[in-house]
Amino acid sequence: MNKRNKQQEVSLVTFARLQTMGLVERSLAWFMVMAIVQVSYAAVYKVGDSAGWTTLGKIDYKKWAATKNFQIGDTIIFEYNDKFHNVMRVTHAMYKSCNASSPIATFTTGNDTINITNHGHHFFFCGVPGHCEAGQKVDINVLKVSADAPTPSALASPTVQASNVPAPSPSNAAPLIALKGAFAMMSLAMAIILLLTFSSYV
Repeated sequence: MNKRNKQQEVSLVTFARLQTMGLVERSLAWFMVMAIVQVSYAAVYKVGDSAGWTTLGKIDYKKWAATKNFQIGDTIIFEYNDKFHNVMRVTHAMYKSCNASSPIATFTTGNDTINITNHGHHFFFCGVPGHCEAGQKVDINVLKVSADAPTPSALASPTVQASNVPAPSPSNAAPLIALKGAFAMMSLAMAIILLLTFSSYV
């Protein structure tokens, strides 16, 4: 092989490497954009807004929740004085009767963050005696949104009564859901990389 052919071969290899590097950079950019778009759909709600989680001021948590459009992936924050309050996640029957004897979960930090991982009702109240009865309880209802739902107002009234809805499962399913999302994003990124790789050789 002469010197000119070797130079051409080196040039072609260099060009192929530069194309592959560009492909990797484009794929990485697409992956980052997709991750940002997925994260941007989640909302953060502070229960009671500026008043927080309290019995002072007669906050109507039922009315507060009715004005929100909760979705899977949203974060619910309970801010309160941990010397006087707590947060208990309970079943619907326990919620209705303010029965704090065996909650699904109890939170006591004063700044509790709960990630919504499934549709349905998520019932919470303060387990301090008398607080639930005084109205310190909230039903976070995550509606299933179908593709044929015409307007948000049609979603405001669920067709299933709360008494017929089973209590949400404990939050130990959250890591599995997060993994499913991560695998889906990785699969999408790999598909884009393969598509871009094969399209550049055609």
